[in-house]
Amino acid sequence: MDWVERITTVNQWKRGDKRAPHKPLLLLYALGHFQNHGDEPIVYRDAEDRLRHLLDEFWQKGSSPAYPFHHLTSDGFWDVRTPDGGGSPGPNVGPLRRSGAAGRFADDLARDLRDDPGLAARLGRAILDANFEPSLHEELCAAVGLAVDGPDGIRRRDREFRREVLIAYEYRCAFCGFDGALEGTAVGLDAAHVQWWAFDGPDEVANGICLCVLHHKLFDKGVLGMTADRRITVSTMFVGRGEAARTQVIGLAGRPVGPPQRAFPAVAAERVAWHGREVFRGAPRAA
Repeated sequence: MDWVERITTVNQWKRGDKRAPHKPLLLLYALGHFQNHGDEPIVYRDAEDRLRHLLDEFWQKGSSPAYPFHHLTSDGFWDVRTPDGGGSPGPNVGPLRRSGAAGRFADDLARDLRDDPGLAARLGRAILDANFEPSLHEELCAAVGLAVDGPDGIRRRDREFRREVLIAYEYRCAFCGFDGALEGTAVGLDAAHVQWWAFDGPDEVANGICLCVLHHKLFDKGVLGMTADRRITVSTMFVGRGEAARTQVIGLAGRPVGPPQRAFPAVAAERVAWHGREVFRGAPRAA
């Protein structure tokens, strides 16, 4: 059975072209749990706080972990049972807590995970590649206790993307101007996708921007963004009281985004719009 295909094509909540990663986050948590505890059921009330933290960190604050815990059962490889043998009591927090409901992978998937020790890692990698930008992968794996190895996605990345984006921006962060190098090699600089690769963002300069590691992470977290006229936006939800946060983040609000060389295209308007709609959190601070 092709578990990679089944797990990366789960039904997800949608509104227009907006997808919510509730189920992928639960799946990553469950795979990490399986690696560390085998087929031991995940009791909802014991896991609720950690699942809520995942949703707050990697989706949006206030999302209910009860929603994916219940609704993943409709995809055919997740089972929720109460201690008396009943099925899931529904997608609401109270009944799941009070009933002692617990979730686990369905028997056929659990069997294959036991028989193939590398399957959990391959599934985790596929979920990460299909739903989250690479700069978040390490942090996500640490948050769920999941060990993954090399990439196992169906779509393949263009190895030239990073080189072309860094050349286009002359090895300089488009937000802060950082241009560090060690013995002639750029350090602390990334080629960031504006529209995430996991959400059909192409590996091309018109969807890329050179950012330092700090600003890349904040860009992918929705703290930073950009306007249609290529000015930096900073989320009003971001809190930073120290001088470093004020200088390196809050002080960027309204500043122009550094452009690429004339031989290269600027970030396409539709990619900027996608990031503002799908990733940037809250409203932008006043410049």
